[in-house]
Amino acid sequence: MKSRTREIIEQGDRLFQQRQPVHSLWQTMAENFCPIRADFTTSRSPGEEFASHLMSGRPVLAHRDLGNSLSAMLRPRGQAWFHARTGDEKINNDAGARQWLDAKSDVMRRIMYDQRSQFIRATKQGDHDFVAFGQTVLSIDTRGDGLGLLYRNWHLRDVVWCENDELVIDIVHHNWSHEARALIKKFPKTVSPAVKKAAEKEPYKEIKCRRIIMPASDYDLKEKPKNGARFPFVSIMVDCENDTILEEVPARRVPYIIPRWQTVPGSPIAHSPATVVALPDARLLQQITLTLLEAGQKAVDPPLKATAEAIVGAVNSYAGGITWVDSEYDERMGPALERLMDRPGDLGWGNNREEKIEQVIQEAFFLNVINLPEASRGDKMTAYETQERVKEYIRRALPLFEPMEVEYNGGLCEQTWNMAMDMNAFGSFEDMPPVLRGREINWQFESPLQAANDRLKSEAFQQSAALLAQAMQLDPALRADFNLDQAFRDALGGVAPATWIVPIEQAQADKEQQAQVAQAQAAAQAMATGADVATRMGTAVESAGNAQQALQAAGMV
Repeated sequence: MKSRTREIIEQGDRLFQQRQPVHSLWQTMAENFCPIRADFTTSRSPGEEFASHLMSGRPVLAHRDLGNSLSAMLRPRGQAWFHARTGDEKINNDAGARQWLDAKSDVMRRIMYDQRSQFIRATKQGDHDFVAFGQTVLSIDTRGDGLGLLYRNWHLRDVVWCENDELVIDIVHHNWSHEARALIKKFPKTVSPAVKKAAEKEPYKEIKCRRIIMPASDYDLKEKPKNGARFPFVSIMVDCENDTILEEVPARRVPYIIPRWQTVPGSPIAHSPATVVALPDARLLQQITLTLLEAGQKAVDPPLKATAEAIVGAVNSYAGGITWVDSEYDERMGPALERLMDRPGDLGWGNNREEKIEQVIQEAFFLNVINLPEASRGDKMTAYETQERVKEYIRRALPLFEPMEVEYNGGLCEQTWNMAMDMNAFGSFEDMPPVLRGREINWQFESPLQAANDRLKSEAFQQSAALLAQAMQLDPALRADFNLDQAFRDALGGVAPATWIVPIEQAQADKEQQAQVAQAQAAAQAMATGADVATRMGTAVESAGNAQQALQAAGMV
């Protein structure tokens, strides 16, 4: 192993040591909210009872409910939960551009939900890490057959990262253990002879390795990219046990996605606002529950005080047990057997306190803001009341959805798009609309927050249309003050798929054609009306002439 690689590994070791104190915090959070992940500072056996130390499972249920809700709200299965878009809203409203972008989004969706991609498994694990610890580590790599992508979730304990001056993660150290048989299959040319020897007798023995992603400018890469291409990163795989470099290759991008919920200035490590707030209440709830259980046990089976000289044998406190007393004992010296303490009083305060703490935990995990606020009355809400409640919902749910949409779903879509481009999964781009050429692709997500915003547009259009109708009753000329076409297309774009909306050029051409047809019909109607009038006038003139001739013949004129 060259000295530069050894230096980089030592730097990674220091990063792991610097972050070691955080593992104690994550261990505590995991023990209270996600026991299955409580192996930051201890080793867990598969048959161990993960939650045997808990007196109440309510904090774990709160974490589970929010973790399960993320996929249902932000990545609903069977729905188009993301759409490729540009930063220009005018282009996004172009039906032709939207149809092309939606077609590419459908290709991405098929790649993600391929059964072999493990997308659902990785994101489900990542959701629960994100809720419990405020961050998660996902990776996207090309499958071994080269025909698709592989999504994986990694334990936070095994990965450290650094940010550059632009607060972008550009260095990742990942302690990644491989089975000996898998290591030989993956790196047949560079694997250590010691691993080959171990694989003969222990093919499932785990070999400690490390994957390092770092800027290419910080590493002297032995193998240069083909065709003179310059990649910004380098990927290094090292067998740490046998001091062997297994792979060092250029990389287009960091293959890890590390979405973070709430960060602290000066630190690349994030925190979960849910577990940070709920942790004291979770501990208190466990103590209160334990106290109530102990009080109940003592009330049912109270501790006893016995006089040693008066008791024959032991005190039998089980149901139906008989404790024998020496017949010669004098009861005037005190009872031979009596309760050590009086019966406990009313413990209803404990139940009330438990309910309050559980409510606080619910609020800490945003479970009270996931659904749209209901009306205060049983009757139907007015349009204004609905609009105000939607605004209230957006204000309360924004801290929950915004980081997940931008860093979590946005990172997944961005990385998938880029890797699908590398695999040529989208095919030819010759059919790309000219308006999209040279545009950067962004992402728009279908979430309760986005649905609420679209609902505001729809309700704003309805209110504007009703107000315009009232105004036109007073002055029809006010119709010119409202751009009905633009307002309708904006409101329709938020609730209807792009394939339902006619491109604006085609719609304009159809409107012009309809106007021409209507104009031609009006002209034809006018000509027909004119001809009818002329015919009637001619008939009237002819009738008048005939009448004049009749009068002359009769000698009356």
